Amino acid sequence: MRGLGSPRGPEFVTPPVVAPVPRDVPRKGAPPKGGRLLVTAALVAALTGAAAGVAAGMAGARLSDGSEPAPAAALPRVAPAPSAGLTGLSATAARVLPSVVSVETGSGGGSGFVVDGRGHILTNAHVIRGSDRATVVLNDGRRINARVIGEDDDEDLAVLEVDYPRELTPATLGRSGDLAVGDQVLAIGSPLGLSGTVTAGIVSALDREVRLGSARAAALRTAVQTDASINPGNSGGPLVNTRGEVVGVNTAIASGRGGGNIGIGFAIPIDRAAPIAERIIRN
Repeated sequence: MRGLGSPRGPEFVTPPVVAPVPRDVPRKGAPPKGGRLLVTAALVAALTGAAAGVAAGMAGARLSDGSEPAPAAALPRVAPAPSAGLTGLSATAARVLPSVVSVETGSGGGSGFVVDGRGHILTNAHVIRGSDRATVVLNDGRRINARVIGEDDDEDLAVLEVDYPRELTPATLGRSGDLAVGDQVLAIGSPLGLSGTVTAGIVSALDREVRLGSARAAALRTAVQTDASINPGNSGGPLVNTRGEVVGVNTAIASGRGGGNIGIGFAIPIDRAAPIAERIIRN
């Protein structure tokens, strides 16, 4: 081959030229046979020494040319998971998140979720109290204007309506009557304005009596108690089972003196909330 140039670098070390070994030709006055053996042994020793010198020179060149030593063995790691799609709670969250919205009003905000294909969104009455319009922020960040079409203060529920129902993804409503203590659930919403937040927990108790809404004279209502983390801003968001079905409307928390979640949250059972939403929409 042409044009490649001469090999260079420590991997290519030109071996020294070694004189050819004279042929064993008898001549006048030649030393005895034993002497010829000594000469041959000396030549072999010289060749061996030269080869060892070449090898040492190559090793020395590799050490002195500034090349890095061989890297240490990699630490053991788990093999990549097969890309078979989301499973478990990840799949549940991915299924429900497109149906959950943030609700913004002039005085505050909370969360909500789409309940049908006609542009209706269920939330808490205390989220939109004092407002007849709101802005809903979809999971992908789009903002849509909405109007309040009705509310039930005693049950702390309200329904919003938007003019572009095609932009919304309805949630699947389940049955809160099928819940059992210990069932795993997810709470989804916008705690402290952090939209699309998902927290996990279990059903801690059923039919827990709580005072709904912000009115001091509000009547006691039964609710689903959960230890899924719920904070201000989660109000109106869905509580869902592992199948991604809405089983409650997150509405209240029990908190200590400093406020914030302490692992005791409450949701309005969907078996009670759904008929109220239907009545508001119908009227």
